[in-house]
Amino acid sequence: MILVTTRQIDLTRSVHSLCQEYPELVGALEALGFNEITKPGMLGTVGRIMTIPKGAAMRGISMDDIRATLLAKGFQVTL
Repeated sequence: MILVTTRQIDLTRSVHSLCQEYPELVGALEALGFNEITKPGMLGTVGRIMTIPKGAAMRGISMDDIRATLLAKGFQVTL
């Protein structure tokens, strides 16, 4: 029997919380255009209150692009 673990991305959670659970998410979000995510302190400050949809709206990044990228990286996106 093969056990498959699904990495769930709940879009209502903060970016900080998601990146704590899935550190590899930082690189995926940076590649999507969330450039400040790698700046020292940003994840721990703004990331604590920012969600992916809020950040996408601020940056003009399509949620369809985000979902497709995260799916390709092995994440399942939920609301």
